[in-house]
Amino acid sequence: MGFRMASNLMKAGYKMAVHDVNCNVMKMFSDMGVPTKETPFEVAEASDVVITMLPSSSHVLDVYNGPNGLLQGGNSVRPQLLIDSSTIDPQTSRNISAAVSNCILKEKKDSWENPVMLDAPVSGGVLAAEAGTLTFMVGGSEDAYQAAKPLFLSMGKNTIYCGGAGNGAAAKICNNLAMAVSMLGVSEALTLGQSLGISASTLTKILNSSSAHCWSSGSYNPVPGVMEGVPASRNYGGGFASKLMAKDLNLALASAKEVGVDCPLTSQAQDIYAQLCENGHDSKDFSCVFRHYYGGKDEV
Repeated sequence: MGFRMASNLMKAGYKMAVHDVNCNVMKMFSDMGVPTKETPFEVAEASDVVITMLPSSSHVLDVYNGPNGLLQGGNSVRPQLLIDSSTIDPQTSRNISAAVSNCILKEKKDSWENPVMLDAPVSGGVLAAEAGTLTFMVGGSEDAYQAAKPLFLSMGKNTIYCGGAGNGAAAKICNNLAMAVSMLGVSEALTLGQSLGISASTLTKILNSSSAHCWSSGSYNPVPGVMEGVPASRNYGGGFASKLMAKDLNLALASAKEVGVDCPLTSQAQDIYAQLCENGHDSKDFSCVFRHYYGGKDEV
């Protein structure tokens, strides 16, 4: 995700420096003429804006607060704007945002008195990251959001301001909750349809022209052979890994518990994706639930 987003920023003419724990990714950037840095702190020291895209809350905390992290320099930082596009829990986003706001800028720029953080997770997955058609859900200062909009639109086609710090993260886990439950519903319906003698392609046409139409049926169909260019068409390779969906459902359940909201479908979905991971399908795209949980058949 991060490589593709950075590539689109390059195409838009932005100068950048990058850091990644994956040496192969660093070499790819280096071969493209992009300066690479050994630590997140070195990136911060060379940048006015820092964007992070990481797998989990613990990774984000380490990149911001750990040894050689973005905030390693104490309460004085160079970047005026820090944007985290990871999918993490809202409270972690709010805590990091507060820590950033307590810092001061090494050099004051324009009307910025202090550095600002935006939580800006994305929807659309690897395909949208590559095509530059992501949707950004943004929490934090509205002024900072407006200032960052050209950056977002260099990587995506939609930006939605969600309110204060952590609200972008909250919107993302709610979106992924709905996406997981939707994929399970579509997979269940298509498997039942096959068992009742209806081909998946026929039932997909019905779903996509009826009240059940949704992204999982119309844009990311889980049945191999029904739709080209989706993970199901390449043995569920690429896309959004089942282990990441399980992680996001855990975030949703934890947030629901914090605010006292009962989410039975989220709980059931989390159980299903945890089972997929336990059965060795953790790196497969989450749409593999059709084949590896429900036992659905390929379209011939």
